[in-house]
Amino acid sequence: MSRTTLDTAALAHDLRLAVMRFSRRLRNQRVDTSVTLTHLAALSTLKRHGPMSPGELAGHERVQPPSMTRVVVALEGMGLVTRTPHPTDGRQVVIELTAAAEEMLSVEARAREAWLAGRLQELTAEERTVLREAAEIIDKLASG
Repeated sequence: MSRTTLDTAALAHDLRLAVMRFSRRLRNQRVDTSVTLTHLAALSTLKRHGPMSPGELAGHERVQPPSMTRVVVALEGMGLVTRTPHPTDGRQVVIELTAAAEEMLSVEARAREAWLAGRLQELTAEERTVLREAAEIIDKLASG
């Protein structure tokens, strides 16, 4: 194996562990734990992409449609989403966030970002610059 391959494998290992730890720390900053992480992910997808059918939501979340149907039923029961008839397909419904869901997502994001901003303040200006660049690279990796 070449030195470059070994360096890349080591970087992949270190980055994977760091991202997992970081993600766990961010998840721990949750305000409302009555909503599961699966529910929160579905709500976040609806916020990011707008109203959609349960099948489209399942595709975005990479789960089977029956699993997403259970999630949507639970979210509707909590008053976080509404179902309306699809405008062109009578067999479908459109799932949309309620105002309560919008507020909950805002509160959750603010809590996590406040925690992160506090941690970022502990770093040097140079470290924050490196992280700003790394965030762009990580986003590029995630979208590819």
